[in-house]
Amino acid sequence: MVFFSMIERPRQQGSIERLLKQNPVVALLGARQVGKTTLAREIAKARSGPTTFFDLERSRDVARLADPDLALARLRGLVVLDEIQRRPDVFPTLRVLSDRPRKPARFLVLGSASPDLLRQSSETLAGRIAYRELPGFTLDEVRARNLVRLWLRGSFPRSYLPRTGKESTTWREDFIRTFLERDVPQFGITIPAETLERFWSMLAHYHGQVWNASEFARSFGVSHHVTRRYLDALESVFMVRVLKPWFANLRKRQVKSPKIYLRDSGILHNFFGVSTLDELESHPKVGASWEGFLIEAVIHQCGARARNCYFWATHTGAELDLLIVNGAKKFGFEFKRTVAPKITPSMRMAIEDLDLSRLDVLHAGSETFPLSPKIRAVSAHRLLEDLKPLR
Repeated sequence: MVFFSMIERPRQQGSIERLLKQNPVVALLGARQVGKTTLAREIAKARSGPTTFFDLERSRDVARLADPDLALARLRGLVVLDEIQRRPDVFPTLRVLSDRPRKPARFLVLGSASPDLLRQSSETLAGRIAYRELPGFTLDEVRARNLVRLWLRGSFPRSYLPRTGKESTTWREDFIRTFLERDVPQFGITIPAETLERFWSMLAHYHGQVWNASEFARSFGVSHHVTRRYLDALESVFMVRVLKPWFANLRKRQVKSPKIYLRDSGILHNFFGVSTLDELESHPKVGASWEGFLIEAVIHQCGARARNCYFWATHTGAELDLLIVNGAKKFGFEFKRTVAPKITPSMRMAIEDLDLSRLDVLHAGSETFPLSPKIRAVSAHRLLEDLKPLR
């Protein structure tokens, strides 16, 4: 497989370096193959002191940690523990070492599971650990001129970088199979690979829709509690975004179930059987794919935390694709696969009912322009210039 030159990630690197100065332990979390190890090596290269790496998928490094207290206490500088979810028993040792005076070592732990799946770290290292989620490549890293390529191939470096689309598609096929057969059991998830693949594929075709637990339960012949466990499993390993509903204090009946998105557009397109832009543009779910792709881009560009991101909908048809709550202010976002977006009654209702500070309509055209005093049409190609991080 032939790749373009590697892409630098200064924004992510700078963020982790700042956290390491402020905290004895930093957890860099993200999906498999998203670039955590590469970024950790770049951070180590930029530091002046010693660095020690432990890859907890290598038997030699696991053996070195047979006695974590003995192995880690003598180390100085930066200590990197890769795939930390394989050795949660290390966390009590990190708690003791992080409380030492003068902090002779800082610990960067890399994990492919969410903080909820690494719950022991939250309990053991409370007040000592900072979390940072690493996404795949983002628009500011590949530049907006490559927006279509990023949308089609997705954000995994080894999917985005190959010279040919066929190589990219093949990598994603291999990734899905390996992830289900080898990686998922390592996270302590006991769902059979065939069941989880079928569920994942079904989710892809519900991408951008409200979660219907009963419908999924009927399809799998299990209870809705079981299908929710499947959903939680894929969410915990960064494959699915569960966008919570926002409840306003209104007299209208509001949707109270979450919306479901596959977080990586390239993985989504593999489940669609799509490998070219022409195939994607003619696919019936092209609008939903565009929406999910831009939701990830907007959340990253705004610097929003997952817990502050919602959607809003009423049973009478009014809806808002993305709502970001930032302190006392609320910002709305709509996503339209069109070059000429227009104000809809639903947008006006969202502005009024939710008291939005602003509503941005992300579209496929090339220009950004006002639609009303509180509504802008924002070109997805100008997202970096026209959508600033929320303060």
